[in-house]
Amino acid sequence: MKARINGIQIHYEIEGSNGPWVTLSHSLACNLRMWDEQAELLRRNYRVLRFDTRGHGGSEAPVGAYTLDRLAEDLKELLDSLGIQQTHFVGLSMGGMIGMTFVLNYPGVLRTLVLCDTSSRIPAEAQTVWDGRIRTAQEQGMEPLVEPTLQRWFTEPFRNLRPDMMKRVGEMIRSTPVAGYVGCCHAIPRINLTDRLSVVETPTLIIVGDQDAGTPVSMSEAIHDAIPDSDLVVIRNASHLSNLEQTEDFNSILDRFLAEH
Repeated sequence: MKARINGIQIHYEIEGSNGPWVTLSHSLACNLRMWDEQAELLRRNYRVLRFDTRGHGGSEAPVGAYTLDRLAEDLKELLDSLGIQQTHFVGLSMGGMIGMTFVLNYPGVLRTLVLCDTSSRIPAEAQTVWDGRIRTAQEQGMEPLVEPTLQRWFTEPFRNLRPDMMKRVGEMIRSTPVAGYVGCCHAIPRINLTDRLSVVETPTLIIVGDQDAGTPVSMSEAIHDAIPDSDLVVIRNASHLSNLEQTEDFNSILDRFLAEH
């Protein structure tokens, strides 16, 4: 399904027919298919909203730099268009950044906030890395980014064990529109929310893989320290896409937290 949101078409899917809403927000260079294993679980007891972030999947990819405020605004307008007044929220990596921005900009809408393998601040020295990714995508397309990204996102044992998963996620990376990837690569390194998170009253769970190199455990600990009464769970033997590398553990942690709230 698609909705005209904030001047562009946003692609989304709704599953389940009963219970509270749960909204799932994917990482950079993925799409709503990243959440297949979680949607299968959640749709039994919740109404599940998945959407493709601006510039990804089946959503439009306007040229230019995006901001996290704009991406959060996209989500707010999507929720409003669907008549969703409150929802649980689960975001991974860029999705978590959208969630933190959203909860600060639109307090009271999120029933809970689940932040997975993400960061509330990107060090200034990392800007050159993001500039390099932008340059590669603009000059060579997405293909050269596929293998290095898979190496960051999954541990080596898992990559060797699950070539099917590497093919699935690799295709999501490969098919991401260059304009959408570049637009979001401008937004991500500018996040600087740590000092603002103390006002968050939404029940918050932080999940991170113990071997996540891109957004390491220390970044999740900073979020945990900043958000009052938040919970932090570290998943063993998982890198950046912990929801896919350790699905059983991830789903158990997520399901238990949502059930408590």
